Amino acid sequence: MFFGLTIEKLLLIGLVAALVIGPERLPRYAEVLATFTKRARDWISSARTRVRDEMGDEFDDVDWKTLDPRQYDPRRIIREALLDDSPVVKPVSPNAMTKAPAVATPPLEAPVPSPFRAGAVPPYDSEAT
Repeated sequence: MFFGLTIEKLLLIGLVAALVIGPERLPRYAEVLATFTKRARDWISSARTRVRDEMGDEFDDVDWKTLDPRQYDPRRIIREALLDDSPVVKPVSPNAMTKAPAVATPPLEAPVPSPFRAGAVPPYDSEAT
């Protein structure tokens, strides 16, 4: 049903509400609920009419079942996206590596000289830490 509510749960909620509200106020609350239901139904009907008027003839051509978000499975969508759009990769032959032109490597930079002499300990500032 709606929000996981079954008939039994709705009856139990109605029974508890009747006991909490009491027999004196129950008719008034039932009338308010009926008025709210009628207003909601009228609002939905007017919204549907406005959409149909704005879309015109295209409203009847829309396949609403394809737009239902409950039909989408994220795992299936990702699997199809990964399998369908995969580029064709040609296998590399063992001789292809020997036929490739040699690439020159850039020369290594000289190491930066340290301002301390070999074996000297850098100064330690205890106030800085």
